[in-house]
Amino acid sequence: MKNYDVIIIGGSYAGLSAGMSLGRSLRSVLIIDSGKPCNRQTPYSHNFITHDGKTPKEISDLARHQVLAYSTVKFHDGIAIQLQKTDEGFETETSTGEKFSAKKLILASGVKDIMPDIPGFAECWGISVLHCPYCHGYEVKNEVTGILSDGDMAYDFSKLVYNLTKDLFLFTNGKSALSKDQKGKLAQNNIILVEDEVEKTEHENGKIRKMIFKTGKEVSLKVLYAKVPFKQNINASENLGCELTEQGFIKVDFMQKTNISGVFACGDNVTMMRSVASAVAQGNFTGAVVNKELAEEEF
Repeated sequence: MKNYDVIIIGGSYAGLSAGMSLGRSLRSVLIIDSGKPCNRQTPYSHNFITHDGKTPKEISDLARHQVLAYSTVKFHDGIAIQLQKTDEGFETETSTGEKFSAKKLILASGVKDIMPDIPGFAECWGISVLHCPYCHGYEVKNEVTGILSDGDMAYDFSKLVYNLTKDLFLFTNGKSALSKDQKGKLAQNNIILVEDEVEKTEHENGKIRKMIFKTGKEVSLKVLYAKVPFKQNINASENLGCELTEQGFIKVDFMQKTNISGVFACGDNVTMMRSVASAVAQGNFTGAVVNKELAEEEF
């Protein structure tokens, strides 16, 4: 079994950034990744200086090329299916049947978005159905825009999107959980509340055209923001005993440490701030923290 200083589960932005930080510190690193990032349908990435407007794949391909230029970093194409703590550190088994061990483990495995049962929605995800106004909002400013959400989250999200467009609809997909005061504030700002249940999302090659409702109502749109539920790509709670937050993120402290000694986490799996820039920053910091912990133990 090949042994490393650090195994990183997930080779997207956070994982690659952590890998570079550790590789430059002469740590032997294995990055395990399946090659299926959550933003693979997204045509362009924004709000990341020096890479604004590039495709997600352009950024990750260049990052992987630069990280693997360090001889201390290796890459394994596969899925980590089993993680366990051992007396020496951690052991990982992959979908190819191979096993690897390491002193430290970084979970940069991201999350899997769970699509609602609305025909056409998944096909538009990341293209014209968006999760983040910071990543994509500028490109669709002042367009006819919808938000698919409800309750306090919908109300707070409406404030952010309202800054980008005043031609705004809020779809709650059924009777709203908004308070009377919240509804009044939406109306005051001319945000149109639609409480009809959604029938389907009409689109053309992932570009939304209309929201069609079970009542027969139709609303033409250019873009739809949506907050969808998610699940962890790696069941770190079951495999390792890592604690999760109430929202379902892996719980970490200010040093990106989980409750399990030697296990760190960074990227989309620990925060709702899902952006390339945030993931890169977290990965870079996590790599430095892990290197310092190894240095302290070895000195």
